[in-house]
Formats: sequence, structure tokens, C-alpha cells
Amino acid sequence: MKGILYGIGVGPGDPELITLKALKYMRQSDVIILPSAPKDKCHSYLIAQGAYPEINEKEVICMPFAMTKDKKVLETSHNRIYEDIAALLEQGKTVAFLTIGDPAVYSTYSYIHSKVKERGGAAHMVSGVPSFCAAAASLGISLGDNKEEIHIIPASYDIRKTLSLEGTKVYMKSGKRLAELKKMLKESQKDSLQVYAVSNCGMEEERIAEGMENLDESSGYLTIVIVKEQPDRND
Repeated sequence: MKGILYGIGVGPGDPELITLKALKYMRQSDVIILPSAPKDKCHSYLIAQGAYPEINEKEVICMPFAMTKDKKVLETSHNRIYEDIAALLEQGKTVAFLTIGDPAVYSTYSYIHSKVKERGGAAHMVSGVPSFCAAAASLGISLGDNKEEIHIIPASYDIRKTLSLEGTKVYMKSGKRLAELKKMLKESQKDSLQVYAVSNCGMEEERIAEGMENLDESSGYLTIVIVKEQPDRND
């Protein structure tokens, strides 16, 4: 493979949070890959377009990933997309794969990155602002102070034992599990919990909620819930 693959994080939603490095490699690319379709509904495309209108002049290819936990279906989807991208790299093209947030945090891009590297190809990650950092900034809160631990939790999986974790808990993409998460927080009967939620962080439709009772169970997929414990004044 003579080409180069760049996995580019475009941040959580605000085009102004796209890094200069991300813009550099988008400009240098021959082809831009989007992980969903159609492009005018793809979050990463819309974010990039806000900072880089010239993206419309590029060759843009939608390669939607299967949204399922079925391992066989996922493997088939990943292999198909890898083969399509590998074919572009074999042509010597520079390929930019856009992903929301950061490509190193629960990103579909990581599967393709690993396969290209395994086959001896050139693949590089370009960091983006993680959604949970941007959410904390929108809320005006710190995720961690002093010796506090920070736990990043994929909320679409089993979350029942996570409340036993000390420090700040960040539940990512928790929209479909908000009812369960809200119930779990209530049943914990911990008065010290500080609960926040940010939906569609950095986008026009961004919504912020503070307090367990204000968690909207109908919030969308791109919802981050941050749970902190009030510091012990005697500590």
C-alpha cells in the first residue's frame, strides 16, 4: 500500500474545536471517508464542513459501519470497509477517515487502523477534542482534581457495577440507556452525587441538564452523563 491513511478526529460538534493538524490533513487528502451515510446526515462531515467548506470539492465516500453488537456482522462490515480503503491505498492515495471526537476513544476508525498497520500499511491518528472534555467545558466543571480518578464508561454496555468506582464517572453515548442509568442512580441513594448531562455537545441543538431529576430519558444517542461525588469537607 503506497498511500497513507489518516484517522482524523473532528471533535464533538463545534467546528471551532477542529485542530489545525486535522485541517492540514483534510486539505492534503485525495479521498475523505465518512463512517455513515448519507453525508448530509453524517455528524463528522457536518462538523468538518463548518471549518473546511472546501471539503465539498473533495472525493467523499460514505462507508457506513454496521451498528450492532453481533460479532460476525461487525467483522464482515469491518473487513468490507478495510478492503475498500486498502484498494484506495494501493492506488497511492492519501485517505482521510473522519470520526467525531478523538479516533483513540471508542472510534470505529480503530478497527481499520489496526488492519492497515497489520498489513504493513501507513496509518496515523490525528487527535480531536474528546466529547467528554468538551462537555465538561460546557458545564463549567472539572472532571478531575487532585487525586480524583476519572472513569470513561461506554454506557451502551453493562453499567450496573460502575457506581462502585471511585471518582468521576463519564457515561458516553448513553442516550438509549438513560432510563436505566437514571434508575440506577436513584437506587444508589447517594445524596453526595452530582449529576450532569450534555446532549449534542457543541452543536446547535446542544442541551445541558444538571441534577438527577432533570435527566431527560428521551435524549438522543450523543448524550454524555457525568457523575461526580461531592467532596468530603473533612478530607
